[in-house]
Amino acid sequence: MPKVESLFATHIYRASLSEYEPAVDIAELEKSCRSIAEDDEAGQIWCEESGYPGYTSYASLADLPWRFPVFSKLVEALDKHVFSFVEALEFDLEGGNLKVEDLWINILPQGGSHPSHVHPNSVVSGTAYVSMPDGASSLCIEDPRSERMMAAPYRKADAKREMKRFVYLLPRQGEVLLWESWLRHGVPLNRGEDDRISVSFNYVWE
Repeated sequence: MPKVESLFATHIYRASLSEYEPAVDIAELEKSCRSIAEDDEAGQIWCEESGYPGYTSYASLADLPWRFPVFSKLVEALDKHVFSFVEALEFDLEGGNLKVEDLWINILPQGGSHPSHVHPNSVVSGTAYVSMPDGASSLCIEDPRSERMMAAPYRKADAKREMKRFVYLLPRQGEVLLWESWLRHGVPLNRGEDDRISVSFNYVWE
């Protein structure tokens, strides 16, 4: 009897930030994101020169948890989510741990998008969703085998979710999504009239 087995699974972690303490005030987090974006002249200049739509603190601020207590609380909660994900991934950390290395704000206005990319030199990456108004973009994740498919035909339009080349996940405000950093992902065109606000991060193995 022929048998088809699924191997080398790609895991995506999804949960409410409030699943773990400390409680993160999403309204305060949004207010802080907007305040930082208004005051961060270096970040604004980088976004303009780089053709980045909206605002990101990725290239300008590396100490958000030190600047605003709400980001410090966010990291405390994220540490617990990442630990839970690591358990599911069955990583052997050999006595080490995963620690947040980068944490940055993303404010994507209507019409903005973020091309597909990976996060080199990290183990786990993810995003906490601060504001997801009506029409806000999903997260698009790509089958990591795509570059190796060469002459393979396209998948059927009604292919099972786990067989599709691209999967679109629509997060809700207050949720966190985690994935392994090698997984290619991006944000399609934001069709919402209001800003899509999120905080992204990378964890490294120490």
